[in-house]
Amino acid sequence: MSVAYVLVQCKIGYEMKILKELLSFHFVKEAKGTFGFYDILVKIEDQSEKKIEHNITKDIRQINNVITTTTLSVIPEQD
Repeated sequence: MSVAYVLVQCKIGYEMKILKELLSFHFVKEAKGTFGFYDILVKIEDQSEKKIEHNITKDIRQINNVITTTTLSVIPEQD
């Protein structure tokens, strides 16, 4: 199982709507609102790095009012 954390920046006022949509994805294990440059911290898990890449580019980044994402991949040996 591969794990990554995604930092999401979104348009002001859309945080809760985006948070709800993120939590509807099967690969999202946790999502929390944050203060600072990024608005939401998302933990995702899937079978491979390739699937995680697909989840981020084809699902998370396509959510309306998401401005940008930054992905933090977990080092498997340290998990």
